[in-house]
This record gives sequence, C-alpha cells and structure tokens, in this order.
Amino acid sequence: MTNQGLSIPLSLDVTTLFIVATCVAALLGVFLLFAWSQDRIRALAWWGAAYLIGGFSVALWLTNPQTIPYMPASLPSAMLFLSCGMIWNAARLFHGRNILWPAMLAGAAAWMIACTMAVFPPMGANRIVLASLIVSAYTFLAAAELWRERRKALIRRWPALFVPALHGAVFLFPIPIASMMPHQSGLVTLATGWIAVFVLEMLLYAVGTAFIVLVLTKERTLRMHKTAALTDPLTGLFNRRGLIEATRELTATHARRAKPVTVLAFDLDHFKSINDRFGHAIGDDVLKLFAAVASTNMRVSDFVARLGGEEFAAIIRGSLDEGIAIAERLRVAFESAGRTVSGRYIGATVSVGVAAHAAATVEPFGGRYLARGGRVLGTEGDPPKSRVVISEFPSFEAARDWRYSPAYTKIVTVRLRESSSRQFIVEGAG
Repeated sequence: MTNQGLSIPLSLDVTTLFIVATCVAALLGVFLLFAWSQDRIRALAWWGAAYLIGGFSVALWLTNPQTIPYMPASLPSAMLFLSCGMIWNAARLFHGRNILWPAMLAGAAAWMIACTMAVFPPMGANRIVLASLIVSAYTFLAAAELWRERRKALIRRWPALFVPALHGAVFLFPIPIASMMPHQSGLVTLATGWIAVFVLEMLLYAVGTAFIVLVLTKERTLRMHKTAALTDPLTGLFNRRGLIEATRELTATHARRAKPVTVLAFDLDHFKSINDRFGHAIGDDVLKLFAAVASTNMRVSDFVARLGGEEFAAIIRGSLDEGIAIAERLRVAFESAGRTVSGRYIGATVSVGVAAHAAATVEPFGGRYLARGGRVLGTEGDPPKSRVVISEFPSFEAARDWRYSPAYTKIVTVRLRESSSRQFIVEGAG
C-alpha cells in the first residue's frame, strides 16, 4: 500500500496555485501597507500597493472574461506588468530617487498595444517572449537600484541583489524554449507545463522580496536613529559621541598599519562676545558657517565634529605636517568667511590646536587628548586669537602620562603653501 502511494506521481493543480498566489500576494500587500502606516516610509506603501495590484491581476486570470463585460483579455497581464514597474520604482523611492512614471507604465502600455496586433496571437511565441522580457527588465532594474547602493550600510547582504536577479533570470528561460516550439499546440503544452513552475517561483520571490523589504526598512530606521544620536542638530556635523565612534573605526585600521593620526581642536575666538553683541541667532549662524567651512576645507576621509558650544574637533588620517596644513587652510578660510555673517560685520575667527601621535593612542586616550587640546589653546587670561597651536606626543607613554610630564613652550616658524611663513606656538611633552 505504501509503495503504491509513493509511486503515484505528484501533480500540481494550476488553478489552486493561482488561488494561493492571489491570497499570498494580497496578504503581503496588506502587511506592507500596515508597516507603512507604522513607519511612514513611502516606499513601503508603493510595495504594498504593487502586491495588491499583482494579486488582483492573478485573480482576474482565474475569472471567465465573458463574466466581466468590456474587459480586455490583455488587462490582467497588463496589471501584472504595472505591479512589476511599481516594485522597481518603490526601490528607487526607497533610496531617495524620483519615480519614473513613463517607464513604470511602459511595460503595461506595450503589452496592451502588442495584443492588438496580429503578430502577437494568444498563446503565441511573440507574446511569451514579450511577457518574459517585460518582467525580466523590471526585475533587473530593481536589482540595479540595489546595486547602486551596494556601498551603503543598508545593502551589504547578498539576498537583496541575488533574489531579484534570480527572478529575472528565471523569466528569461521561456524565450529560447518558445523559439524552439513555433507551433501553437506546442506552445500550449509549454505554457501549461511552465505555468506551475512560474507560479511557484513567483510565490517564493514575493515572500522573499517582502522579507528583504522589511529588513531593509528596519535597517533604514535604525540607521536614522543612530545618525540622529551621533549628529549635532544645529550644524549637521558629528557630535562628541559620533566623533568617538568615528575615532574607533579610524584607529582600528591605522593601528594595524602603524600610521599616525592627527587631532585638531577648534575654538571660535570670543564667541561669547559675539552672542552678547549680536544675539544668539547670529551666534548660531556663525557656528553653522564654521561647520560649512570645515566640511569644505577638509578631506572626505576626515571626521569633524562639534563637541559643544563653540568647540569643535576633527580626526584626520595623516602626520603632524598634514594636520598643520589643514588647520592653517581652515583658519584662513574661516577668517575670510567670518568677516560678514547674515549681512552684519562680525569678524569671527578660530584658533586651532593640532596634535599628532600613533594611532594606537587615540582611542584609549582620545577624550583626555581633546581635553589637552583645549588647554593648549589657552583658557587663562586673554590668549591671542586666530592662531594654530601644535602639540606632539613623541611616544605612547608620553601620551598616557601627559598630565604628569613637564611641558615646554616655544615659538617656531613653519613654512606653508597658503602663506609664506607663519609663527606657531608649539607645546609638547618633554
């Protein structure tokens, strides 16, 4: 009895598969719309609507065309192609790009027009080839949108690229097979034989894509929250916590390569006086101006942050000489830009403390070192403004024990490209 049961071939009813596909697509669409109502990410609404339209198009395939007056026979397939275009544009919308309405509607429009031509008979080879090309094109375009974001933290998982690419490749298979079966009877057999495989593959693709979409959305939300926690809301730069996180990543790489890291501490000169004379609104404009000047005059690989008030800091990859050059370039640029702020003469300037040491000493003593940068700039009396102060630790031990090491101060002249020569106050551990 058991052997006879096992010998019976398993057959899949196409109508049952269509009903299951309709229910799954509708359920996933409702689920994605519910997720959109919670997170308010527009791409989720587009994905949910695409799933609902796709499920409705499959349901129309199951109905008798005669029961729906004036419904074109090509409408269900056109709606399916529209849902494919919406999924692609949802991927664009998720990554901040505009919706391409003509391209999204092109597949459905091309199908409706082609079905009116004699060269595209029902169940003919041309229809199968055209349907396969439309679905594959939209799927590969969706994969391309994810590929363009491959360097961002959200797109580091291979399923986000592999699943849509595999789906597009599967829908290309009927093209060579259809060309080898030109007769209509053969194509009917081809269609009924492949339809079960396609429906099963579409079910797996729909479920897998919905899962990937929800994972990407969750990562996007977490990334937004993390960015908000690490960003200064006024200037858009890192805050102190963000600088510490960036320092850990930087030193982890440079410590293995034994490369130096330089810290720059910025202090806007007489900022309290600016607030008192011109008001806090102008003071905020000065802070935002300095943030813009710092971002423009520093390299992409450098990290700059606002520590609080008028204090800023930066971590750069490079030696002391590189740090001096960047500090002087930024000081000169801000002195020029800060003359007039919001239509009023301010004369804002900045002083910079520059310190270089081995990368391994930055992370465990970064906070202490930034504190020393503030002391190097001077906190007693009335220090001169618009200057660059240099402090270099010759060793790891000196960086660790700087509080207990006698310091000396001297004036040296450093020649730079930006200016023929400039005097800098140099402090260092003895």
